[in-house]
Amino acid sequence: MNTRLGITAEDQAVADAIARFAAMQLAPRAQETDQQEISTARYVPLLAELGVMGMNLPEQWGGPGVSPTAMILSLVEIARCCAATASMVGAHYLATDSILIGGNDELRARYLPDAAMGAKLGAFALTEPRAGSNPADMATRAQRQGGSYRLTGVKHFISNAGDADFIVVYAKTDPGAGHKGISVFVVDTATPGLSISSPEKLMGIRGAHAFEVALDCEVPLENRLGAEGSGFRTAMQVLDNSRIDVAASSIGIAEAALDASLAWAKERRIGGEPLADKQGIQWLLADMKLRLEAAWMLTLQATAARSAGRRFSLESSMAKLYASEAAGFITDAALQIHGGYGYTREMPLERYVRDARIMRIYEGSSEIQRTVIARSILA
Repeated sequence: MNTRLGITAEDQAVADAIARFAAMQLAPRAQETDQQEISTARYVPLLAELGVMGMNLPEQWGGPGVSPTAMILSLVEIARCCAATASMVGAHYLATDSILIGGNDELRARYLPDAAMGAKLGAFALTEPRAGSNPADMATRAQRQGGSYRLTGVKHFISNAGDADFIVVYAKTDPGAGHKGISVFVVDTATPGLSISSPEKLMGIRGAHAFEVALDCEVPLENRLGAEGSGFRTAMQVLDNSRIDVAASSIGIAEAALDASLAWAKERRIGGEPLADKQGIQWLLADMKLRLEAAWMLTLQATAARSAGRRFSLESSMAKLYASEAAGFITDAALQIHGGYGYTREMPLERYVRDARIMRIYEGSSEIQRTVIARSILA
């Protein structure tokens, strides 16, 4: 039972159902998923039955009608058992949030109900080989040709792309206008001229496959989300949401690492005494718990701001930054507590360390989050 402030009985009931599913379906297969790099898209039908694939959507567009808090709690439970699955779900949310925020009702009706029920999986294509942290540097172009656009360019590290049914692609319609020249389009993966690479070889979250996407294709005018030049604004709103999702995934990994450490410290005996009796271990566990709780508070604060319908860029950046860095500390400390056993693949500790590492990079690196925070408080 999660007794932290702001969590209702309804939120907890949703999270409990997801926790039961994750413990039965995800946790027993997490090591296999990681070691064999099996795509977590295999879980989409099961997750859709529980409403997870549409938790970010209102009921009007197929969502299950849960609160943002229930969604965040659910992502924590999924990441606790399999961070790669949480990453796959988060990438899907990036795509559907883009359509929800930037699209018209016709596009929402065409994609969102199917995405919520697991009939369509989405991907989000913003990053490029030479344009990561600064989207204004993107080279992908969208040139108007009568009733369609010609999209040309390459996107990199695109999660879900190989399994996706549609990809939300950000491209320059006005190359000379910086971020004001970015527009956004929904591209079906069956579109001629769209090609997807083999999965990248990743350090962690190995079941959350990422791909390079090459574009030389025609997209109908009606597949543009919003007006020309509105893409950057849409992307920033989507990333505000996603940074809370990443914070939740970070918390899930950290909780798994702390739980494993507590059990190990009680069971492992050194010189006839439990490891938990050693003051050095006690203090390390205390620091782990302290950082975890601070991450929870920042994440719930950001979620409350989102639920209230007000701008929450500062809160989401703080939550993402702190939770991702806390997860790095906690997973590393957990491996240290386990000693040599933690360094083997027989235990999940080294996987937690690898899975946690990407949290400080994607959806805006720690450095970018510090820049966002500084600009906000200086303004």
